[in-house]
Amino acid sequence: MTPREIAVLVLVIGGAFFAIVAAVGLLRLPDVYARAHSTSKSETLGAVLSLGAVAVTYGIGFDTLKVVLLLLFMFITNPTAAHAITRAANELGIEPWTGEEDEP
Repeated sequence: MTPREIAVLVLVIGGAFFAIVAAVGLLRLPDVYARAHSTSKSETLGAVLSLGAVAVTYGIGFDTLKVVLLLLFMFITNPTAAHAITRAANELGIEPWTGEEDEP
């Protein structure tokens, strides 16, 4: 395997790992605030690593520039969307889960 293929493989595996972490967080965490945190951080990193693998595969060229612009767009929009969702939940009066409901 060439170093380029190894880099692509590492990036794809890392991207898949963080995408799975985001999916598990979305399913397992108790409220909208924790879920938004999990998905915004993990899914952004997973998508960026996967798109990084695409950029390395393309090499230097116009297609790589498109992928880099998409990476920049994702870095800006994913955390912003999570913030907007949690702010809307707060304005609707949704209380964060504190674990106090489980105590007798």
